[in-house]
Order: sequence, then C-alpha cells, then structure tokens
Amino acid sequence: MFIMESIFALILLCVTGTHVSSSPGPLEDVVIDRYDIPRVCPREVQTGDFVRYHYNGTFTDGKKFDSSHERGAPFSGQVGLGRLITGLDRGVQGMCVNERRKVTVPPHLAYGSIGAGDVIPADTVLVFDVVLLDIWNTEDKVQTRSLSKPESCKRLVEATDFIRYHYNGTLLNGVPFDSSHSRNGTYDTYVGMGYLIKGMDEGLIGMCVGETRTIIIPPFLAYEEKGYGTVIPSQATLVFEVFMIDLFNPKDDIAVVVKEVPKSCTRKTVVGDYIRYHYNGTFQDGSGFDTSYQRNSTYNTYIGMGYVIQGMDKALQGLCIGEKRRVILPPHMAYGEKGTGDLIPGSAVLVFDIHVIDFHNPKDLVEIKVTSKPEKCNLTSEVDDLIQYRYNCSLMDGTLLYSSDHYENAPITTLGANKVIEGLDEGLRGMCVGEKRVVIVPPHLGHGENGAKGVPSSAVLHFELELLDLQKGVPDGYMFVWLGDSPDPLFPAMDLNKDLSVPLEEFTAFINIQVAEGTGRLRPGMDADGIIKDMFNNQDRNSDGKIVAEELKLKVEEDSDKARHEEL
Repeated sequence: MFIMESIFALILLCVTGTHVSSSPGPLEDVVIDRYDIPRVCPREVQTGDFVRYHYNGTFTDGKKFDSSHERGAPFSGQVGLGRLITGLDRGVQGMCVNERRKVTVPPHLAYGSIGAGDVIPADTVLVFDVVLLDIWNTEDKVQTRSLSKPESCKRLVEATDFIRYHYNGTLLNGVPFDSSHSRNGTYDTYVGMGYLIKGMDEGLIGMCVGETRTIIIPPFLAYEEKGYGTVIPSQATLVFEVFMIDLFNPKDDIAVVVKEVPKSCTRKTVVGDYIRYHYNGTFQDGSGFDTSYQRNSTYNTYIGMGYVIQGMDKALQGLCIGEKRRVILPPHMAYGEKGTGDLIPGSAVLVFDIHVIDFHNPKDLVEIKVTSKPEKCNLTSEVDDLIQYRYNCSLMDGTLLYSSDHYENAPITTLGANKVIEGLDEGLRGMCVGEKRVVIVPPHLGHGENGAKGVPSSAVLHFELELLDLQKGVPDGYMFVWLGDSPDPLFPAMDLNKDLSVPLEEFTAFINIQVAEGTGRLRPGMDADGIIKDMFNNQDRNSDGKIVAEELKLKVEEDSDKARHEEL
C-alpha cells in the first residue's frame, strides 16, 4: 500500500459531483458518480501515479463482495499500467485526495465472462465506492510553501545548523500522525547531517526564525515502504506544518548589535570590573524568559570571572556606562543542551537587550574633577575642618537620588569624623570656599554591596559639590589647640588680674582673647561657652571654682605630621 503525506491542510468542504443515471451495457464504459468532491484540489490522479484508497465493492443489488475498510488496510497501486482491473484503473483517474466517488464497472472492464472464483460471477457489473487517501509519483519533489514570515530575516537555515522547531504532521488526506505541540516540546536537531528523513532535511533549508512553512514530502524521501509503526503507512506522503523557533551553528560566536552609545565614553568595561545592568531576555522567536526590569533591580556581577554564562561574560566587555546593545548567545555559550529548569529549554539561542547602568573596579579610587575654582584660594579644607557644602547625588545614568536643595539648610560636617561616606569625605578635602567639583565614588568607598535607603546595592555615585563655608578644626579628641607655642609660663598669662587664681569668668576671657588674636582655636560647630566650661572643669581639679598654678597641666600630643597639639 502507498500513502502520500502532505504538509498542506486541505479544506475538505464537499459538493455534489456529476451523476450518470444510466446502467452500463456490455460494451459501455465505466460510470462515475463524484458525489463528494473537496473544494480545494491541488492535484488529480493521472496515469503512472501511485494511489492509496479505501473502497467498498458491491454488486448492483448492494450485496458486498469486498471491502478494504473491513480489512483495515487501504489498497495501494499504480494507475494505468494494468495492475488494476481496467474499469477501476479508469475510474480513479482525475480523483482528488479525499474525494469520494462511486465507480460502476461493466463486466468487460472487470472480470468479464470468467468472473473471479466463487466471489464474482461471470458477466457481473461491479460497483466500487472509493475514497482517495494519497497520491504521488516517482518524479515528485519536496514541496514547500511559506505561510508566514517575519519582515526581517537576517539568517536562513543551512546544512550543519542546529535548529529547534515545532511541527504538526499529517498524512496527505489530513489525518494527523504526530505533533510536537502535544508533547509541549520542540524538535531539536542538526540539519543536513542525516538525523532527519531526507525530505525534511531538504524542506527545512532556507527557513527563517519565526517562519511558518508547510513541507510536503513524497514517500521515497520519507519512510518509503516500511512506514513508521502504526501511525505512518507504507509509501505515505507526509505533510508537515513547521514553525521555526531558533537556529544556530556550533561554530557561532556571540553576535552583538550596538543600539545606543553615549557621546562621552571615557572608559569601557574590562575583565575584573563589577557591572550593574538591566536586561530583557528573549528567545529568537521574541518570546521572553526573564527581565530585570520586572524585578525593578539591576543584575550585578563581576566581568570575565565565570560568575555568568560564557557568552554573557564576553558580551559585557568593552561597554560604556549608558550603552545599550543586543547580544545573541548560541547555546554552547549559554546553557547548552540541558537548558536550565523550566525557564530555558535545551539548545536554546538567547537574546539579551542590555542597558549598562554603571561599572567600577574594586581597585578604583575616588575620581575628582574640578569644574570651577576661585582665583584666590589661600585656605583649603582638610581633616577636622568644619565645612558646609551643597550637593546633588545621582546614579551614573543620571537618576537623582538626593540633593541638598531639597532641604532648608545645606549640610554641615566635620571632615575625617566618619560623618559621611568615605568617598565623599575624600572628595570634599582640599576645596576652597566657592569651589565646585564632580566626584565619582565607587561602591566600596560609598554604600557598598548593601546600598542604603534609596541607593541600590553596589552603586557608583556621582556627586556635584560646592563648598559654601569652611571653619578650620582641631584634631579629634581636642576641644582647643594652640596655633603656635603656648605662653610660657602659661599660668601668669592666664591670671589676668594677677591674684594667683583664675575663676571661670577669667578663664573664659583668656581663651576668647586667644581665639580672637588667632593664637588658639576652639573646636568649630560646638557651643564655645560649653567647651570652655569643660576645659575649666578639667583644670579645676579640686572643684573649688578656681584654678591655681599647682593644678594647671597641659595635654601635649604629636600628630602624624609631627605638629604639637596642646590642650588645657
């Protein structure tokens, strides 16, 4: 038996065919009643074609003498070469697949005056009710037709490519025999390397990802005489409707399409950098599998150190902050044949649309760029100084996080006192009042991996700074220091009225004179009277409300620069 298989789905809307009412005489031709004809008939049976059909054979009184339906096996044979009785040979010519016709055969075109054993008497008119299932010819070739195709098709399937596709498989008469959709999994294979039937290998060549194509394969390019189990008969024409999911070649490298690059790009990512980026992940057919935007959080990782899939590690190199690019990763540089869980199937090509938010290197220092500076700058900020400054703090993509303009007063801080993040503290040093700077702070000198309120994890921070006020400070742990040598001896200088005792009022007047004359300095940003009172109480060792010479002692210390600091 011969079954032809076709990808094209035929619309089997039936209409009534021609009916010949006369009974054939001994020398008349066959009478054909085409009582059910498909509206679409791309091909009719011709001499030399192979056909496969079901039939019921009866006498004119309706008595049945044979039936392929009852045997469960349709008849297969070649038309017009004398392998069928002459009347039936003529009766099936011009038939369409799925057509039903009644063929009345006179005796001389059937079994004649001899008959056929005990089954068919001599000179008997035979009536065959036939439905055509398949038709093919040894000259047939694989037929393909594109049902839908994406507007952009940058790559076509070639031999040795590995492809993933869905399909529905039917016989030529529309009877289904297999579907990848019912298994909820694509068919994955190499093309042109003998893993498929010959006709499918041929029919898949030239397809685009996202294309839907029908492929009709004649039996000799399919399963030939053997068929396939109980689902594909011998010599069956096969019809496949194929939807191409993706394709790649084992020799493929990553593909990069740059979408947007900022005008200013002073630095590009290299191996060892730590990067924060947003992404949309899709398959080649456009269906998404993951996105960082939905989680409202960037993906953060080191580059070139094996923390991400091989293709992404490579694709993240050479990027600018703010750059957008599309990267296409073949499976052998992504999740390979196994895929990952239910999210990414085996052998899937992955497409990532990336937007770089920022990157840094763990060895990065604070980057300072002076944008404006007064012509005269005799006094600059340093550790222990009390400063007031204006700032805007943003992410590297321009997203504003905080601004001093949002508050009534600009912030005041003491440098080196751990009042602000380390990188900002460093960026505020060495400034003149009125100076403006841009300061870039890497995360390890900012808010680190944990981030802060409103500040993402591992974020590089961009500060715009302006120094508004500067008060020189005193070393940590001191309330007052001499700016030169202290009076020697000290007590006579402190005893302003020379009565050999110094009460709080006299001590306060002495300290204020030192500050006013620039020979001493109180810690800025604190209540001066409170500081002086604490200093007095420290020297009034017997707490009698006055200091005498025997009680007076100085705290003397040298800092890292070998400068002397003395405190009462």
